[in-house]
Amino acid sequence: MALRGALIVYSFFTIFVSIISPYNCLQEDPLNNYLEEEASAYDSRAYPSHYSTISEDGEFKNLVKLRSEVLISMQAFSKVGGKSTSVRTVNVKDFGAIAVGGDDTETIEKAWKEACSSSEGAIVVVPHYTYRLKPITFQGPCKSNITLQVNGVIEASDDLSDYKEDGRHWLVFDSILNLQVEGGGIIDGNGKIWWQNSCKVDKNLPCKDAPTAITFYECQNLVVKNLKIQNAQQMHVSFEKSNGVQVSNLTVTSPEGSPNTDGIHVAGTQNIQITDSVIGTGDDCISIVSGSQNVQASDITCGPGHGISIGSLGVHNSEDYVSGVTVNGAKFSGTTNGVRIKTWQGGSGSARNIEFLNIEMNNVTNPIIIDQNYCDQDEPCEEQRSAVQVKNVVYKNIKGTGASEVAIKFDCSKTYPCEGILMHDVNLEREGAGTAIASCNNVKLAELGVVSPKCP
Repeated sequence: MALRGALIVYSFFTIFVSIISPYNCLQEDPLNNYLEEEASAYDSRAYPSHYSTISEDGEFKNLVKLRSEVLISMQAFSKVGGKSTSVRTVNVKDFGAIAVGGDDTETIEKAWKEACSSSEGAIVVVPHYTYRLKPITFQGPCKSNITLQVNGVIEASDDLSDYKEDGRHWLVFDSILNLQVEGGGIIDGNGKIWWQNSCKVDKNLPCKDAPTAITFYECQNLVVKNLKIQNAQQMHVSFEKSNGVQVSNLTVTSPEGSPNTDGIHVAGTQNIQITDSVIGTGDDCISIVSGSQNVQASDITCGPGHGISIGSLGVHNSEDYVSGVTVNGAKFSGTTNGVRIKTWQGGSGSARNIEFLNIEMNNVTNPIIIDQNYCDQDEPCEEQRSAVQVKNVVYKNIKGTGASEVAIKFDCSKTYPCEGILMHDVNLEREGAGTAIASCNNVKLAELGVVSPKCP
């Protein structure tokens, strides 16, 4: 009875907020349960002490308070990428960039250092030509705000010997405050030579690292927009240990068979918005891993690829935390997964306070999946009791078709079951003939509205 009453309160509150909330464009009447938790119940590295949660017994409590810390954190985004009153323009051609197929690394590095040392703010312009670069670090901190304006094409060197010193990175932006990367141009990882040498393509080859095309490391107040990023050697764009990030209007592409080519990777990063982007790769369209908090993705088109994934978490018995993730408005077409949470056995920590809202699935193999027995290796994984706790996950207004019989799969831990799972207006059918089913193990969930298929 207590649960039924709480669900009625939640339904009323959903209607109420959709009418009065000026923030409804950011979050479609999310679950606004605001529960204070014991200090021992969370890790401050990954999520705040007060958040939208569901209590241990599954009852929703205090549904009439707004999720204020999300709104507060959004205020930081309005300050991202602010420009100085006077700005210096630095054109890479003025430093000797030749754009005829040779190596332009040194000249572009000189242009960056000149701009970074400017106290009046600077724009580094990459004109409408093709510039080939070896691995390079755009090092901060800079003296003022700085923009890299890519009008042309930045292309990676395809000489493997150029990556001997660092085989894991190509373009790195390190420790920069108020950076903007934009311009409508192309950043091309030239990844074909790396894909053909991957052990995932040829199992007879040894497994080696390949470079991430673009890495933003310890950057604050960062804007990345209006770019085409393609053919990464491995991951396309990685945000690591950064804070206050706006990503918009990106087109991220590589062939469906290209290994480990995640589109956008978020690691240890807080307060990041990803909007209005089209992603089609050989791995996750968006992957979110440990230490990430307040990640918001909206108006995302994904396919081909492995969907939007939280994880993997807990590999090698690690302690991992992710919280405050909202995916609001996404379309998946022909992907292996839709929205996925994946954790290895033996880990610890938590993935919690997660919302998947207003999502369309089109012929997706696993539209909704929580996999706490993830095992991405040739040998069977050892069964272990410890697990990353998956808790407080909302699936709302999700519709479309699945390519397999199982449209909803909750494969949760026996010792740490999935808790506080809410299915609200979820309707998934099987593509073509047959009936879709749900496979649900060790999960505590509630349902609102029409839910199909249902857990048995």
